[in-house]
Amino acid sequence: MSKDRLILGTRGSQLALAQSGQVARDITRLTGVPVELEVISTRGDRIIDRPLAAIGGKGLFTAELEAALRSGEIHLAVHSLKDLPTEDPDGLMLGAIPARADPRDALVGPPIGLLPSGAVVGTGSLRRGCQISALRPDVVVKGIRGNVDTRLAKFDRGDYDAIILAMAGLSRLSIARPDIHPLGLREMIPAPGQGALGVQCSASNAWVQSLLAAIDHPDTRRRVAAERAFLERLGGGCNIAAGCYARTEADQLHVFAMAQLGDRPLQRAEARGDEPVALGQQLADILTA
Repeated sequence: MSKDRLILGTRGSQLALAQSGQVARDITRLTGVPVELEVISTRGDRIIDRPLAAIGGKGLFTAELEAALRSGEIHLAVHSLKDLPTEDPDGLMLGAIPARADPRDALVGPPIGLLPSGAVVGTGSLRRGCQISALRPDVVVKGIRGNVDTRLAKFDRGDYDAIILAMAGLSRLSIARPDIHPLGLREMIPAPGQGALGVQCSASNAWVQSLLAAIDHPDTRRRVAAERAFLERLGGGCNIAAGCYARTEADQLHVFAMAQLGDRPLQRAEARGDEPVALGQQLADILTA
């Protein structure tokens, strides 16, 4: 491929296009290199009638994009970082992790304390489901799939009394509604990497890596390293209920996590320190002890 422009592979959903478009604009603004979007359909986009855990988990949204990177069809691919497996695929790497957006989840509907007993809350996430059940044991958690607009449409037509969505996605789509109620980072611990983007590229393409360095955000990279180390240590993806969030406090990391494993009740733990991977692994070990 020519070095006069970058080809950026993206899923075709409105959110994926918004995320990829922002990355493309940032690269061009900071490096002067034009970026062209190439829409690639993934298996996860095509299968919307079954839970993710039942059809293969996180790789469903990345496999086709990664194949295009390896073949040289595209230079880079933008993903929601929470959708990426914790290990880099052969020949690929995370060339950039831009500054993180709002990592919180939000309840669309009444505030959590005003949900009536027996209310039906929609989420396709085991992590969200077990935490909402811990906060409100009297509500019913029901699965939901589809992009943000599809989920909001299902809520608006009355299929659910409330649904849970990521604040970052709502913000990137410029969706503002009076019934959006952000949940605290401790009452609903986010997925590892939630709110952050991961920009994949070839591990052997130094030119692309040099361009992506312009949009990399070291503090976000450090924080999500702890969160992803936690998830990797648990050996999990979409098929386990686990959340982890790291924040920087006076140059140290403060990391808190949750997991509901097997028949055990939901458990939480937190730790502070300097080394991201060790902190994430430490919390995983605590929750699996």
